[in-house]
Amino acid sequence: MKDPTPLFYETEIEWTGERRGELRSPSLPPFPVAAPPEFQGHEGIWTPEHLYVASVNVCFMTTFLAIAENSKLDVVSFCASARGKLEKVEGVGFQITEIILRPRVVVRLPKDLERAARILEKAEKVCLVSNSIKTAIKLEPEIFNEQSPTYPCPPVQGRVVSSG
Repeated sequence: MKDPTPLFYETEIEWTGERRGELRSPSLPPFPVAAPPEFQGHEGIWTPEHLYVASVNVCFMTTFLAIAENSKLDVVSFCASARGKLEKVEGVGFQITEIILRPRVVVRLPKDLERAARILEKAEKVCLVSNSIKTAIKLEPEIFNEQSPTYPCPPVQGRVVSSG
């Protein structure tokens, strides 16, 4: 980004009844949101808690892919799960205190396994959403060189694996 001028992102929420609403933003499709069932909300609808954890996961993915592209890392596939821990903090109330990111990356060449690990770590450190929140972010990557199938994502073990 050449111009560091502030950027603004707008959303609008409209209450639709009970503990539900519709989230909108200019030029984006609207979608339903609600409180989670644990807080007298609804099953099957995106909650603020899901959106919070998802924002870290999406930012991490896009940051990783940008750094990988700039570094000429040949990525075959990428997927990541994210798990946020909500707990009651004394004197504060409910808070998501930790998000564990579990990226699974497949790179074309075995020689790129360690470089991919370094790029994942860098992406976690420079992700703008992670840098904007106080929640602890933990990275548990699993990296493979090209293999088949790469979907669904292989199980996470927090280690580097070579299929060659």
